[in-house]
Amino acid sequence: MRYPIIIMDFSGVYKYASFYKHQYFYWVDCTDLHGVRYFCDNSSQRIIRQRISSFSPEGIHFIDSGNYHYVSLLWTDKIREPFALIVFDHHPDMKPSVFGNLMSCGSWVKDVIDTNCFIKETLIIGTADNLAAQVLPKYKNKVTFFNESTTVYSQLLHDFSTYHIPYPVYISIDKDVLKPEDAVTDWDNGSLSLEELDRLLEAIIKKNKIIGIDVCGSCSDTLGIITNKRILNINDKCDGVILSELFRALGSS
Repeated sequence: MRYPIIIMDFSGVYKYASFYKHQYFYWVDCTDLHGVRYFCDNSSQRIIRQRISSFSPEGIHFIDSGNYHYVSLLWTDKIREPFALIVFDHHPDMKPSVFGNLMSCGSWVKDVIDTNCFIKETLIIGTADNLAAQVLPKYKNKVTFFNESTTVYSQLLHDFSTYHIPYPVYISIDKDVLKPEDAVTDWDNGSLSLEELDRLLEAIIKKNKIIGIDVCGSCSDTLGIITNKRILNINDKCDGVILSELFRALGSS
């Protein structure tokens, strides 16, 4: 199965990227939306849902900066069967929203667990230890953390190479889980290398049925990346490597 590529452009950053241009892709322009950075109100949420309404959750979705990681919730809302969520992220994204029920990039994983009746298992890989420790106690038995400093990559690769998750899997990747030399993001970075991420993705994909995948963590224009070719090139290369690895792994799964 050839997973479709869907580019969701919020900040305009993808106009300066080339990683997707040699593939057939769908473009979802969200640059006209206001008040959607970090948080998303109900009105904007309805608009985004409408713009992706013709797509199923199956696909590879590039969703801009980590500031818009909440879009993963909108994709997982389309899943109508029991599933597991695997998140690569230097932040757990499980903070209660500071604005009541307003969807945010920092609360979306918690919101999926709270509201999606189909989610059965959640794994978060590469999270900073101090941030994982701040997750509310009632979620401790609902999420399996593979924290940044306590996880040995070789053991993690072995675990995913041998363990079959008993549900279809949705994968969400925030590039801030990677070392700064592999991805420049709007947030602090983790310590996973791009090669290590690729090998873990390959192991997960080979052992499990994959529903869909999303990738965020681009560096938005608020940091002036349009004039910084070094940042553009690093992130373009990173997205290209991830996309190539996903196609390779999905093609052999």
